[in-house]
Amino acid sequence: MYRSRWNSSRRNSEMTYCVGMMLDRGLVLMSDTRTNSGVDNISVFRKMFRWSVPGERMIAVMCAGNLATTQAVISQLEERSKAPGERSNCLLSAPTMFQVATEIGRLLRDTIAGQQNANGEQGQGQFTASMIVSGQIAGMEPRLFLIYPEGNFIEASPDTPFFQIGETKYGRPIILRGYDPAMSFEEAIKLLFVSFDSTLKANLSVGLPLDLLAIARDAFAPTHERRITADDAYYQAISSGWGLALKQAFNSLPDYSLAGE
Repeated sequence: MYRSRWNSSRRNSEMTYCVGMMLDRGLVLMSDTRTNSGVDNISVFRKMFRWSVPGERMIAVMCAGNLATTQAVISQLEERSKAPGERSNCLLSAPTMFQVATEIGRLLRDTIAGQQNANGEQGQGQFTASMIVSGQIAGMEPRLFLIYPEGNFIEASPDTPFFQIGETKYGRPIILRGYDPAMSFEEAIKLLFVSFDSTLKANLSVGLPLDLLAIARDAFAPTHERRITADDAYYQAISSGWGLALKQAFNSLPDYSLAGE
């Protein structure tokens, strides 16, 4: 099913960084766009996708993992959104966000299984992906899910109010220290900028441009949406300001004494 489109020479990986965050005000999402299959083969691919029905629902998906896998799942969702009747997109017709997450999980699991079967024994373990699914349907609360390659998923809660996929370790401590569910969209976006800047500085497999999306509670449409490039003035201010602030914080700490206490 997939071999004709995704042969062995196109098994690009998406070592990416994506974050979905729950706030009292709604949802904030950010993703990078770098895809690579080696240091000399780097491309830009969108990893954040959204669908909406004005006044009724707003849903966004972010992807990390094998490019063939993630694009196959997104393509199926896109095709269903354009097809009439029974094959309507689950994102536009499912009555709850839980059912949306369930259907995307099934699509992800079946896509990975189909790719591995088409590729034979040598392909086992080479196709994998994870996704963050977020959004709100009218009359219900905003919800955020992390979907694993096996198709199962977990939901964000007050104890776990944000999800990361891809290269998570460099930016996670910053979010843990700075996150507050009552923060404004502006504060949350600033926090994500710092988290992404730290990840970009530490890992070359994550790269600009970045995609940003804020979804206010009960808005059912993007509240704020933009792409951040390397020459973005705010990004440059955050990057240089955060580096300076770290140096100042480090210098303000007490010095270690070689002589002991």
